[in-house]
Amino acid sequence: MNAVKARPRLHLLRAQTDHGPRNGSPARQQIDQRQNQEEENWELRHGYEDQYASEEYLKNLNATFYMYCTEKRHETGGKPKHDAPDVRDVVDDWRVKSRIKTVFAGLMLCLNIGVDPPDVVKTNPTATLEAWIDPSSPSSASTKVMETIGKALQAQYETLSIRIRYKQFLDPSVDETRRCCQNLRRNSKDERVLFHYNGHGVPLPTSSGEVWYFNRNYTQYIPVSLYDLQFWLGGPSIYVLDVSQAGNVIANFGRFIDKHEAENREQLAKDENAQVQSYGENIILAACGKNETLPTNPDLPADLFTACLTTPVAISLRCFLLSSQFPTELTLKELDKVPGRLQERRTPLGELNWIFTAITDTIAWNCLPRDTFKKLFRQDLMVAALFRNYLLADRLMRANGCHPETEPSLPSTHEHPLWQSWDLALEMVLTQLPQMIACEEGGPQYEYEHSSFFAEQLTAFEVYLSQGALERKAPDQLPIVLQVLLSQVHRLRALILLGRFLDLGPWAVNLALKIGIFPYVLKLLQSAAHELKPVLIFIWTRILAVDSSCQNDLLRDNGYKYFLAGVKPEAGLPVANKSEHRAMSAFIIAMFCRNFPQAQVVSLSSELFQACAGHLSDDDNPLLRQWSCLCIGMLWQSFPEAKWAGTRAGAPSILCQMAWDPVPEVRAAAVHALTNYLGIADLTEQEAQAEQQIAANIMAMTSDGNSMVRNEMLVFFSAFMRRYENKFLVAAYEELVEEKKHIQSQEISEVEVTRKTAALHSQHAIDEVPTESGRHISGNSIFGAVWKHLLVLSVDPHAEVAQNAAIVTDYMHTRLLNSSLGVHARIVMDDLLRLGGKSILSKQSPANPPPRISEMPFEPSTPKRSESYISLSIKRTASVAMSLKNLALGPSPTTADRSHVRDSPDKKKDANQKHAPRRVPDDWSRPPDVYDPATHSSGSHRAKEPLPHGFRPIGDEKGVVNWDQISVPLKSTFFDWSVEYFREPQMKTSEADEPGSDGYNARLWRRSRNEKILNTTQPLKNVAGSTPWNTPKGSFANGTQPLKLCFHQFEDHLAVADDRDTVCLWNWQGKARMNRFSNGNPAGSRINELKFINEDDQALLVTGSSDGVVKIYREYDSEERIEVVTAFRGLTDLVPSTKNSGLVLDWVQGQGKFLVAGDVKVIRTWNAATEICAHELPSRSNSCVTALTSDQVAGHVFVAGFGNGKVQVFDQRQKPQTSMVQRYSSHKQWITNVHMQRGGMRELVSGSRNGEIKLWDIRMKDELHTIQATKNTLRSLSVHEHAPVFATGSDTHHINFFNINGSFLNSIEPSTNFLHTRSNPIASTAFHPHHMMLACSSLNDQHVNLYTCEDRRAVIRSRDTASPTS
Repeated sequence: MNAVKARPRLHLLRAQTDHGPRNGSPARQQIDQRQNQEEENWELRHGYEDQYASEEYLKNLNATFYMYCTEKRHETGGKPKHDAPDVRDVVDDWRVKSRIKTVFAGLMLCLNIGVDPPDVVKTNPTATLEAWIDPSSPSSASTKVMETIGKALQAQYETLSIRIRYKQFLDPSVDETRRCCQNLRRNSKDERVLFHYNGHGVPLPTSSGEVWYFNRNYTQYIPVSLYDLQFWLGGPSIYVLDVSQAGNVIANFGRFIDKHEAENREQLAKDENAQVQSYGENIILAACGKNETLPTNPDLPADLFTACLTTPVAISLRCFLLSSQFPTELTLKELDKVPGRLQERRTPLGELNWIFTAITDTIAWNCLPRDTFKKLFRQDLMVAALFRNYLLADRLMRANGCHPETEPSLPSTHEHPLWQSWDLALEMVLTQLPQMIACEEGGPQYEYEHSSFFAEQLTAFEVYLSQGALERKAPDQLPIVLQVLLSQVHRLRALILLGRFLDLGPWAVNLALKIGIFPYVLKLLQSAAHELKPVLIFIWTRILAVDSSCQNDLLRDNGYKYFLAGVKPEAGLPVANKSEHRAMSAFIIAMFCRNFPQAQVVSLSSELFQACAGHLSDDDNPLLRQWSCLCIGMLWQSFPEAKWAGTRAGAPSILCQMAWDPVPEVRAAAVHALTNYLGIADLTEQEAQAEQQIAANIMAMTSDGNSMVRNEMLVFFSAFMRRYENKFLVAAYEELVEEKKHIQSQEISEVEVTRKTAALHSQHAIDEVPTESGRHISGNSIFGAVWKHLLVLSVDPHAEVAQNAAIVTDYMHTRLLNSSLGVHARIVMDDLLRLGGKSILSKQSPANPPPRISEMPFEPSTPKRSESYISLSIKRTASVAMSLKNLALGPSPTTADRSHVRDSPDKKKDANQKHAPRRVPDDWSRPPDVYDPATHSSGSHRAKEPLPHGFRPIGDEKGVVNWDQISVPLKSTFFDWSVEYFREPQMKTSEADEPGSDGYNARLWRRSRNEKILNTTQPLKNVAGSTPWNTPKGSFANGTQPLKLCFHQFEDHLAVADDRDTVCLWNWQGKARMNRFSNGNPAGSRINELKFINEDDQALLVTGSSDGVVKIYREYDSEERIEVVTAFRGLTDLVPSTKNSGLVLDWVQGQGKFLVAGDVKVIRTWNAATEICAHELPSRSNSCVTALTSDQVAGHVFVAGFGNGKVQVFDQRQKPQTSMVQRYSSHKQWITNVHMQRGGMRELVSGSRNGEIKLWDIRMKDELHTIQATKNTLRSLSVHEHAPVFATGSDTHHINFFNINGSFLNSIEPSTNFLHTRSNPIASTAFHPHHMMLACSSLNDQHVNLYTCEDRRAVIRSRDTASPTS
């Protein structure tokens, strides 16, 4: 089997501007030289020119350039596709629910040899053969000829099925027929009876469907009503009618069946317990229509229809020989000398039979409805054989003037193209027949040349697969592949092609199961062929991924042992990607054991645990690690013996080590397995310690960056909580007591702050009242720690995680109220309600009335009194989480604190100078906007908050929750989601990488568009450094206060965030708002950062908030399609505030990393691919980080600015302790911004609050240049990514533009609303990464203004310079 490769990532190239200086065409280089001759002598800053001049270096950068947050776990939100119809319908479709077998057959031969019926006129010569016996032959004794024909006919039927008990009735009378039919039905019970009627020696059927028999003395023909025949035979039955005008029987059959059914209903109406005869499930095969006569060609049998049904190969050879298409000297008698047996496929006769079966199966599969095909070709071997042969009869009888009929009726198949392949196979045999006959008679040796039919059909199937099966049309060759599996010659190739077909998805597996592939692949598990193992493992993986009901089949036939051996490392597999197939074997065993105790018993072995545990150290294959974890988990599920065996093998401790695996799916799988480990019924002290140790070991995963992993942690915690419920009741109660103490201490702190006017420091933190945890039962226990983590997760930034955690905590609080601690808990909750309400009332401004309890989201419906306790005091605010040191957010400054700062800045300064004298003013280490008055954005209508994919809030439209539908412990869906991997195509490239697809064409267009933008804007970067930036490009009203602005590199998108949690997306070309949504920030926090990632293709929007939360959105420009891709807490110990630096964020596309810092002492590096914190670098400063910038090409070096004015350079390639490689102390005040250009000369620019702008080279100890941009407070600093220009915004409503060498270009005052003055401070500025454009906003004004440096003469000159004729 070929290697099963993961689907390749999107094939994208870096934007050329990410390579540093552009290495474009020679013409472009000449243009750049003419535009600025001095550029030739410039050198890149920081020593980057050597790297970027290397073609090999740039090639390596391109090779490692990926799109991030686009994996399946992000696209699906970790939710399985429960509504996939092609998966849901498979299980009930392909298996035959009621398999009716033909067990008895009555062969009625009414020939009356020597006497012609009165209404039949025979030709002379005429057809005489009956069952290939000539009754008119002189050598045939008249007394025994009927017996000979009867035996021959039975022998013909036995080639179709030898298990049926046949009964011959030779020229029977009416009474014999009645007794025969009744005996057949009585012996068959509810199974099918075969009724074969040859009426060549009796009159034709009447128009009412009557058939003829003899009287006892053979002196009269007696008609038998079809009504009576149905009554004798009952149902189910199959009628084979080889008689002229047989269509009369079909025409009247249904009418009499309805009459019988009506009589049954009348009888049941009289007596409900009456036994009635069944008349259903009848099948009729009639030789001709109701006005047609059977053919009388003397070269053909008289029972041509029977010959087609029972000896298809022999009659095909005869008919083909008689046709004018094949001139030969062969005689009809020589056709009997075709060597071989029908059962031996390597002989000429057996090969013809094999080809015939494949062709007729394929014709039926392609022409018949699926339900009809399953009923006629897959339920009963005899019915299937008769209908396969009937397709031939339909062709040959039509060629001789008859039109066979069936009930149920079938579509016409006599002109199907595959009949030409059958003719070719016949011709190949007849062509070689003379040589084979000569060889048999002692002539020269002759080796039979086998047909190439199956090889050609496999090639056609391979062509179908190579085209991708875009329309999901069933391949014509699928039944032929089924037949090829019977041959060892083509078996391996057929299995490989079958595997490729099954890889197309559940619809392909569905078709393969319907065609009947399952018994074949089940039988092959008993094969010892080494080369078949990989492909069989692959095929069974696809089957079990779609239909898990095959567990019983694997157990019954011991097929599971085939895959148990495949899991073991010593199992030799003849493929290069052995680990992929071991992962598939582990998947099969996991599916085999899932909810199937018998499978767990037979699979339990120490070797399986050792094999799976050993695979967890395979660093090269995360799929193997994931399914090794899940295999162990399924073996543990509700199976104590397996849990004890896993404990002896050390499996739990090994799984705990997977908590920091670089692949989120592996981490989630490990937690899923450990969840199944919990719950041994006989809980011993040793087992309790082991389970508590597991909880302690994986507790750190609650800070995992992947929401799917955190959800699995919640499932584990909920199961752990239910197992030790009494312990958690105590922990929950004591946490309520701690919460009460925390709120009381907060009120005391507020009074002291107001009375003493204490200074608000940037690293402010409220001192907590000692918790006296030593006096608490759960203070230092694992149960108290887990409960605190549950409370933290109840305010998780991801909506689904928060909701699930809220379910668990609400459950425990409800149980607490109903426990023996309920009275005490209710008192504490009353106090919390009183203190909480008082706190809310004291903090509300007149414009914002206190919220009603009923407005709090997620309220449990019962108990009535407790809903207000839980809603107000536990989760609906972050109060509980804020009280947990180093687990959640620190307490935010109160509204009273902030209003005091705003209202009395001078008094605050005096207090600082009086009580805490410093060498420098305290304001210098404070953010520039610390004294800004409150804006009105918080009073605007809150936008809709996007939700993760597949997330549905519990409760109805009014928020009422039906708690009867919610269960604890939570149910995980991770296993179902993981199974979907094997339902998706893995051998083919994604549609977006297929040339000609919509996704591929869209990417080509975007790449062309990006290059066009680069070619258009790059020549303007030199003009920008010498041209005033005073040309208005337009403005638009945002609706709320714009505080953060961010341009998309290539799309006409501008993201605007206000001072609360609202993000607006604007089309800056059309001045139209595309979307407006809420980021869902808690009170007291705001959006600090806006970034676009994956800008070269389909970008995602990233928001960073002052509470440490990072959220990523897809389809951000659409109100209907926007979704949360992921959300995590980048910093867990921030103080949520609007006045400190909060969270500072930078994105490095080349490395796929988020740099996160702020009001903490570390700088964290979050890997977007692994979704874990890769590094935690000490900031080496007592001040907060205020700005971050990084080298966007290689991504190893980044620079941080601090609140005390320090600028520090870090190298991620160094150890954390030595990662700071440079520190600059020239700035003395708060660093407003620091930025390193991604293009141009890679300038590093920093600006401090006092208006100083400095340029740096990280190789130098001192700054290269200092520019005094303004004498007022510097509110913003923006640097163009490629042009040698930066802009500063001050608190006097001025924006100053400078060349990178310090030359002043111009100053502007952005236009404002006519109701506002022009003294408002500048709130934000942002350059477009490529266009020469600046967006800006000012405080107390909701407008965003755009300015450009488009000097028309300069643009015209640049265009003339860029033209080829210049």
